[in-house]
Amino acid sequence: MAEYYLELKGVSKSFPGVKALDDVSLAVRPGTVHALMGENGAGKSTLMKCLFGIYKMDEGEVLIEGEAVNINSPDEAMKHGVAMVHQELQPVLPRSVAENMYLGRFPTKSIGPLKMIDHKKMNEDTSYWLNEVGMDFNPKTILSDLSIGQMQIIEIAKAVSHDAKVIIFDEPTSSLSDKEVEVLFKIMNDLRDRGVAMIYISHKMDEIKRIADEITIMRDGRYVGTWKAAEITTEDIITKMVGRELTNIYPAHPDTPGDVVLECKNLTSINEHSFKDCSFKIRKGEIVGFGGLVGAQRTELMEAVFGMRNIKSGEVFVNGKKVDTHTPRKAMNAGLGLITEDRRGNGILGCLSIKDNVGVSVYDKNLKGAIVLDHKNINGIVNNSIEQLRIKTPSMNTAIASLSGGNQQKVIIARWLANNPDILIMDEPTRGIDVGAKHEIYEIMVRLAQQGKAIVMISSEMPELLGMADRVYIMCNGYIRGEISDPAELTQERVMKYATMF
Repeated sequence: MAEYYLELKGVSKSFPGVKALDDVSLAVRPGTVHALMGENGAGKSTLMKCLFGIYKMDEGEVLIEGEAVNINSPDEAMKHGVAMVHQELQPVLPRSVAENMYLGRFPTKSIGPLKMIDHKKMNEDTSYWLNEVGMDFNPKTILSDLSIGQMQIIEIAKAVSHDAKVIIFDEPTSSLSDKEVEVLFKIMNDLRDRGVAMIYISHKMDEIKRIADEITIMRDGRYVGTWKAAEITTEDIITKMVGRELTNIYPAHPDTPGDVVLECKNLTSINEHSFKDCSFKIRKGEIVGFGGLVGAQRTELMEAVFGMRNIKSGEVFVNGKKVDTHTPRKAMNAGLGLITEDRRGNGILGCLSIKDNVGVSVYDKNLKGAIVLDHKNINGIVNNSIEQLRIKTPSMNTAIASLSGGNQQKVIIARWLANNPDILIMDEPTRGIDVGAKHEIYEIMVRLAQQGKAIVMISSEMPELLGMADRVYIMCNGYIRGEISDPAELTQERVMKYATMF
């Protein structure tokens, strides 16, 4: 067996206005987990998309077991034994788990001269592969009935079902609960024992140190180096990723809250399985965290406050005045903004430019006459946002889909800041974002709080919750189980106590 099962040599790739990859090489041994790390925009996902045939590389070659191969499409990649679990899911929500698992490769049976999909075999095979990854979903379940985390597990099962020799995991745990992460790591350890080579992209340092055998770091589209995971410290990884030291990822911010700007009383969902009797207050100039385990209904509660979900009962007050927030438009008029957790699904407008993604929130306020947009003013708003938030882009006319996850998140923040909300709800604001971009997002949050904005932050990352929040509400099973306002009591143990208080 060759020392390296997979090799990428001298890979370069350019897009209009930017060189995404510049002479990058990567070598992965069989039976190992090889972590690929770097800031958003470093080129990690672009390199993997070149390997998987989504992008055609400008220069370079791919070798499998020492033999050069041409991969021009995902189908060719899978034929060569390469599978990929993507960070941004693209499920067919109205179809079943089994149909999503076997999309494009349905098993068939012959009935006379006709060939038909063999649903019985497809469901049986799906059950087998789901059992292989420790999940017992009914293969006939409609995918829209599952959570994002459950959909991610199904994607992992799909990759395993291809009997691949190389599996790329692109931020696979970004939507998983702690229990689901443990399931994933068990699957990966089993695959390692079978000799499968795995490439693992993640920004979560604790995961990397737990699961990786080797670590390759990229920066600005270039190869920095490869190290054994046991021989490089977390601090060294961060320094090599960002090209500078980050002594404290969580910026200090004075806790000097003002008057109550948002108060919610006894909010109860129309869905009996969702949030119930939730009351809380948010003050000007503070960052308030909402913690809890996956399924605690934090997102559902905040989407209801923003008018995206119906409530059965309860009241919302802004600056002491009762307001109607039964639609997002009414919530925006009341001074609220919401950055959703699903950046790809309902955050960015993927087919549009940065200008359109930012400007869409203020187009109605920048009309000359009835139908003509004041592009000069809009351009000023967008360019100012690009400068203030340090969005890395050739121009405001660049398609947002071509940006890294961290820069896409900054564009979404810019959209809401252009609308100047008093209260900004940020649901998992740093999910899938590297440590350098996280620090920049945190600095933006602190600046907004210092300007008197009220920030509501939902986070599943305990260090982030403890490092950024002035106060924390903890939810479990749809209820707010506790509030921690004393910094001395804001500990992981205390949060977990409330988060598991069924």
